[in-house]
Amino acid sequence: MNTVKIAGIALILAGVLGLVYGSFTYTKETHTGKVGPVELSVKEKETVNVPVWAGAGAIAFGSIILLIGRKRS
Repeated sequence: MNTVKIAGIALILAGVLGLVYGSFTYTKETHTGKVGPVELSVKEKETVNVPVWAGAGAIAFGSIILLIGRKRS
C-alpha cells in the first residue's frame, strides 16, 4: 500500500470521527506557582468543536484521493 492510499484512508477515518464525535476536550496547565514547600497549579479544560463541513470535506477529499490512486495504478 502506497502513501497516497494511506493518506486517503486516514482522511476518511478523520472525517468520520469528526462527524461522529463533533468535538474533543483536552486539559492544559496554565499557571504554576511555588511558595515555599507549597506548589499551586491551575488546569483548564479546553473544548474544540469540529465543524460538520470539515468532517464531510475530509471524507470527500479522502475518497477522491483513493479514486485517483486507483485509476493511476
